[in-house]
Parts: sequence; structure tokens; C-alpha cells
Amino acid sequence: MGCCQSLLLSQSQPEKSPNQHLQQQQQQQQHPPPSVGPEPLTGVAPPFTEFSFSDLKAATNNFSSEFIVSESGEKAPNVVYKGRLQNRSWIAVKKFTKIAWPDPKQFAEEASSVGNLRHRRLANLIGYCCEGDERLLVAEYMPNDTLAKHLFHWENQTIEWAMRLRVALYIAEALDYCSSGGHPLYHDLNAYRVLFDEDGDPRLSCFGLMKNSRDGKSYSTNLAYTPPEYLKNGRVTPESNIYSFGTVILDLLSGKHIPPSHALDMIREKNINLLTDSHLEGKFSTEEATVVVNLVSKCLQYEPRDRPNTKDLIATLAPLHSKTDVPSYLMLGIPKHDEAPSTPQRPLSPMGEACSRMDLTAIHQILVATHYKDDEGTNELSFQEWTQQMRDMLEARKRGDFAFRDKDFKTAIDCYSQFINVGTMVSPTVFARRSLCYLLCDQPDPALRDAMQAQCVFPDWPTAFYMQSVALAKLDMHKDAADMLNEATTLEEKKQRGTRGS
Repeated sequence: MGCCQSLLLSQSQPEKSPNQHLQQQQQQQQHPPPSVGPEPLTGVAPPFTEFSFSDLKAATNNFSSEFIVSESGEKAPNVVYKGRLQNRSWIAVKKFTKIAWPDPKQFAEEASSVGNLRHRRLANLIGYCCEGDERLLVAEYMPNDTLAKHLFHWENQTIEWAMRLRVALYIAEALDYCSSGGHPLYHDLNAYRVLFDEDGDPRLSCFGLMKNSRDGKSYSTNLAYTPPEYLKNGRVTPESNIYSFGTVILDLLSGKHIPPSHALDMIREKNINLLTDSHLEGKFSTEEATVVVNLVSKCLQYEPRDRPNTKDLIATLAPLHSKTDVPSYLMLGIPKHDEAPSTPQRPLSPMGEACSRMDLTAIHQILVATHYKDDEGTNELSFQEWTQQMRDMLEARKRGDFAFRDKDFKTAIDCYSQFINVGTMVSPTVFARRSLCYLLCDQPDPALRDAMQAQCVFPDWPTAFYMQSVALAKLDMHKDAADMLNEATTLEEKKQRGTRGS
């Protein structure tokens, strides 16, 4: 059973700091969308916010090594972790070394600027943390690995040709949007920076949009793939992005790491067949491959002025985009991430059945009938604790129980809240009852919090998991809801076996 702490991560908002006032000012600015490509993403990614270090420490299980997701951590002086917030949404957390950003104001300003960007082709930046020496970035979590993993370390199937072209187009659209939004430079663009979301769609990591910090010793972690102008004078320009994009297209074309200089030699010698990935087994269009090879050649030109711009990239790649009606996850050969598992095949208890069909009336009847029998053993009160305050608290619970029985759920919430706020006695049943009251008042967020509190008081209580499953379903988090329903059913069966055996 997982620790309750991981389920009750605090995402409280601290008092407004100068950094947050800066965020509010910058969030009012509107960046123009690119003239070519998809519209900016709005209303999907969470708003940009400042997290506390304790939030992110709890979300990542104290930055456990088991939560590390970065595949290039051996060369990078920072690490990316996955984490889970109170609302059960997954995040990616990039933790820098203490000397990475010595100026907290610079870090906050840079993070806020990148946080203004919102696009469906980006793994968007949703927050940051800047406490003491700690510098962390928080982004949307992409659950289906990197392009490098699918391209170079695949186990089940390689990426088909049409999907490779889709990756190239989507990343070109991301770069075009960033350029239009005032972020023309992207640092260390490579196959590890391309991530796949829950639908299998490729997205560009927002982390590369941050300007180099002190521990970012170079524009690229691999000198063989670094733009010539950086090696020459240490400067990068928007055209440097195009060079790096050319190396990513080269990876997509060949399925392996080929130094750009070597690739250009092969292109000049017209050895296109040697450049294309043998794992494709000839299942691609030679005409399309020729277009891609020519685009690689243009992107890898020595002189920055000879390279195309982002709109040229889209204009070249968009006509090659085929199978537009086929979802990306099917083309990658991965399951759709948000598909909810089926409900348990074993018979459900009356409570399980009620939760499965989200029958709040039936759940209410069961909780009324059960009363407080599951609270036994959760509180042991001495005679000294039996004060007037205790009597007042129990009176509040009693009024709440009458209101709960009579279906006056708003009054029940008020009375149960009085009982809970005193804090002398902890009752999982009160949390479960108030959770149902919140659901019946169409407030699934506090309902979920109460169900999670009930679990913390009584970690193996099936009812706590049942109530979480209903609240999660109300929040349209159906996969998590099904997981909770399965967990509740398992605990209930275990409890029944223990009762029979005693």
C-alpha cells in the first residue's frame, strides 16, 4: 500500500513574492501565433505557478532515483524526475545543481518568460521553484518516452516512415511557434528533447528554451552535432536551431547517430540508400526520402544564412504528412495511455457496484446503514480528554449525522467541518460522509481530498478507496478511478477473508 503522504501532496499557494508579481505581469502578454501550423494551445495545460520545494520533494518521493526519467543525465549536470501532485496529475521536474542559476531573479524571470508559451506541440512549462539554493523547473509529464528511445533503443517495433515525417513536422511547428513567441533559440535540440505524450504525439521539451545557466557549458552536449558558428565564435543564432533540427531529421532518416559532416559527404555522393534506416525494409517513398535528404542538406549548411527558416521547414514537410486520420499511438504501436482498465472481473460488493455506476443515492444509503462501525480502534480517548470541547465536537458530529440522514448535505458539510476542525478526534467515517456530501453538491475536488484524508486515517479501509474512485470519475480521471475501484475491491476481499478466518 502506498504511503498516504504521496497522495496528499500540498500544492498550496504561498504569499505573493516579487517573482509572482513578475509572473502576473508577464502572463498578461500575448504572443502572436505562427502564421503556419497549428494554433497555440489554450485552456489545456495548467497555468504557470510557483511551487514550494516541499511540494516537489513530496511529489518525487524525496527525489528518489526510481523517479529519474532523464535519459541523458550522465552528460547533463542536472536531472529530470517524474512526480505526482495532489490532484494526481503527473509532472516532470528538472532539478539543477546549486550553482546553476546563482541569481534567483534571473531564474524566475527566465522561467516566467518560457512559462508564457502554450502550444500543443510543446511539453509546456507549468511552474518553477526558487527557494534558497534550489532551482527547479516543472513541466507537463510525457509518459511515452523520447524519440531517442523509440528510434535507437526500440524493443517491439521501429518507427514507421509516416510517423517519422509526423515527428519532423510537429517539431518544426513547435520551433516556429517558439520563434514567433519571442524564443528563437533552443539549446541542445536532439532526439532526447523530443517526447511523446499520452496520445503518442511528439512534443518538444520546454526545458531547452531556457537560456544557458552556469552549468550549461555549451550549446550542445555533443560537439560532433554542434553548429559550426558555435565552434567558431561561441555564438548561437536562430539559424543554429535549424542546424540542430537538421541533425534530428538525419536521425529520423537513418535511425542511427551519423555525424553531420559524414552525412553531408554521403549526400554529395548521392548515397541516399545508405542513409535511410534499413529497419524500414524499403517501406517508404523514395520521392519523399529525396525531399527529406535535400532538407537535411539545407539545414546542415556551414553558413547560417544559407539555411532555411522555420516556416520553410513547415512548407517542405507539411505536404509529406500522411495518414492524418491514424492516431500517433497506433503508429507507434503503444497502448492509448488514458484508456481506463476494465472494472474488476470478480463480483463487486454492494458498495463496489454503487461506486462503479456512480450511484450516489445508493452510496448514501450504505454509509447511513454502516454508521460508525469502521471507526472502532481509530481513536482511544482518556477520561481527561472528555471536556466541554469534546462534548461540543460530538454534538456537531451528531447534528451532521442528522443532516446527512435527512439529505441536507450543505448543513452536513458545515457540521462535519466543525467536528474536523477541532482536531481532537479523527474519524475516517466523517471524512467519507463529508466526501459524499461534496459529491452531491457537485464539488469533486474537496470530495477527493476528504476521501484521501480518510485513507490516511485508516490506510486499509476499502470505503476510502471507493470514495476516491467516485471523485476521480467525477473529475474525468477514469483510469485512476478504475485503479481505485480495483484497489478497494481487493482490500474488501482481504478484509472479508480475515473476518471469516477469525
